[in-house]
Amino acid sequence: MRLTNYVAAMDCWKGRVDSTTDYDAFRWHQWVQPLDLNEVTEIENGKLGFAFIGFCSEQGVKRNKGRIGTALAPDFIRTQMSNFPCTFSQEVKFYDAGNILCEEICMEEGQRLLGLAVEKILDMNLFPIVLGGGHETTFGHFQGQFADLKKKKESLDMGIINFDAHFDLRPYEHGPSSGSMFRQIADIYKKEQAAYHYLPLGIQEHSNTVSLFKYAKEIGADYILAKEIQTSNYSVVLEKIDTFLYECDSAYITICTDVFSSAFAPGVSATQTLGLDPEAVLPLLKHILRTRQVRGFDICEISPRFDQDNTTAKLGAVLIFAVVNTLCKLNNLAIDVLTH
Repeated sequence: MRLTNYVAAMDCWKGRVDSTTDYDAFRWHQWVQPLDLNEVTEIENGKLGFAFIGFCSEQGVKRNKGRIGTALAPDFIRTQMSNFPCTFSQEVKFYDAGNILCEEICMEEGQRLLGLAVEKILDMNLFPIVLGGGHETTFGHFQGQFADLKKKKESLDMGIINFDAHFDLRPYEHGPSSGSMFRQIADIYKKEQAAYHYLPLGIQEHSNTVSLFKYAKEIGADYILAKEIQTSNYSVVLEKIDTFLYECDSAYITICTDVFSSAFAPGVSATQTLGLDPEAVLPLLKHILRTRQVRGFDICEISPRFDQDNTTAKLGAVLIFAVVNTLCKLNNLAIDVLTH
């Protein structure tokens, strides 16, 4: 079975062309290259490389009784990213590994395939950017990250930072969903007799049961409430993040777009009237990336069928732009023409 279909995904990368020779006028759609994970491929790695991969799934959202529609999100996000300017040097490489299509397979098989794809991307020394899909995307992404750590005999102390209104720690004895991933991961770490490092940011008290708060405490998971981010001194929030990351040897970031206010993210499975402003999230995201511990990123729960003017897809794309731009600056590969 083929892992991904990269040909159809590449059709999304199109847009304005200001020049075909002046790199300073290039946009992302002119720089991204196809990556066929089904073959052993020699790639030009550059000093820093990114690989996009889509996970076209909404089965987890359906099982979690949310509003379906997330399976279409990866291509919508690609379309919104296409016209971004290339604000990085030509030593930065962009690849698109295509989509994992989950229409004719079960969610668990899709997650397994995503894990294999992420593991291959990491083998190529590329930074994976996974485009969900429901938040069940994260369990597939995690499988790839975890397998890579074990294969390379690296520390399993990988911190998982989740921007989300929900803990997603629900029991899964009747089957996993988009609300159970971090409990599933907790059980994997328990089986491995390893410490589990999980930090959700943006938790809403009105969106989580008392049982979930108690379970988070039981597994030693700290959390940051949405109201803390909205009202606290930023230094308090940053201190919590830094304390968490101090105990981790690496980290990866997942964003569930329902963490944002519905004014900014109307196209999600579960809207949040009192969600976060993206302007509050961006500094936190960049701060985490600047630790140089982050080894992957995914964005989930964008549902194009409920989106207005592609507002949520555009937000997801801008967050990805921030990830890429921040990592390029860290590696001295950004083209900084802005004056402050």
